[in-house]
Amino acid sequence: MESRAYLKYARISPRKVQIVLDLIRGKDAGTAMSILKNTPKSASEYLIKLLNSAIANADHNFHMDVNKLYVSECFVCPGPTLKRIMPRAKGSADRILKRTSHVTLVLKEKEA
Repeated sequence: MESRAYLKYARISPRKVQIVLDLIRGKDAGTAMSILKNTPKSASEYLIKLLNSAIANADHNFHMDVNKLYVSECFVCPGPTLKRIMPRAKGSADRILKRTSHVTLVLKEKEA
């Protein structure tokens, strides 16, 4: 049995999220939460909420034991990019790309 949680259209670059996801992949849910709370990255705030949501889904929807959960799968995909313009010298302009992310987190229950 597995529990999934999705975060879509997060206004953060996928590269920044991937760094933090690599820290928690394969860890217990409690350990992953501790790592996220002590990691000084902007993606940690998004992932703490997402992990809490996945734990709540596992408990409420699938009646899984919260103490046996671990992060079996976590990945990020790029979402749509917002394109903005920054004025530059001599009437020209540079394009600014504001990237978004779709994050997926999967929790599974450890076998006995």
